Amino acid sequence: MLRVSNTGAHYFDERPRAESRPGTVSLVLPDLHLQLETDRGVFSPDKVDLGTRILLESVPAPPAEGDLLDLGCGYGPIALTMASRSPAATVWAVDVNRRSVELTARNAARAALDKVRSAHVDEVPPDLRFRAIWSNPAIRIGKPALHEMLTRWLDRLTPDGVAYLVVQKHLGSDSLQRWLADQGWPTTRHTSRAAYRILKVTPR
Repeated sequence: MLRVSNTGAHYFDERPRAESRPGTVSLVLPDLHLQLETDRGVFSPDKVDLGTRILLESVPAPPAEGDLLDLGCGYGPIALTMASRSPAATVWAVDVNRRSVELTARNAARAALDKVRSAHVDEVPPDLRFRAIWSNPAIRIGKPALHEMLTRWLDRLTPDGVAYLVVQKHLGSDSLQRWLADQGWPTTRHTSRAAYRILKVTPR
């Protein structure tokens, strides 16, 4: 399981201590335009992160049905995009940060995307398997915790499932690709743009 700090100082803490300061950001994609609630203490609260945007602009449409996963959902731009593009699928938006989970739930309700399930990482049913995982993973939690997190969730891909991870080159995308391959997950570079890599990972 993902370990969390007890300082409350980071977006990957379970209960961030940063005083609430609500705001809104726009997510504008060729097929989607959403206003999303954000707050301090979550990832990229002032704008949709460039890596997230590149992921959403680059990957193929998610499977039309089944369970899909946004790993590290923040306030929900990835989960809501998946749900919008695959309205018959159930999209699990998971995060260790409970403020993020609450924001995603509110944003999904506001967008009338009623098949988004926003949940803490430890509240996802253990028997669920995912046909797709999209993630801008929390690289800054450090390699041991990152590897533990990815192992936990990538092993829940269905046999025909696929994961897409966006990682900055200078934050270790190439070494992460090698590690994933060494662990038995076939991993290729789906695309590269603005110093970000989109890694495509299939089941081991």
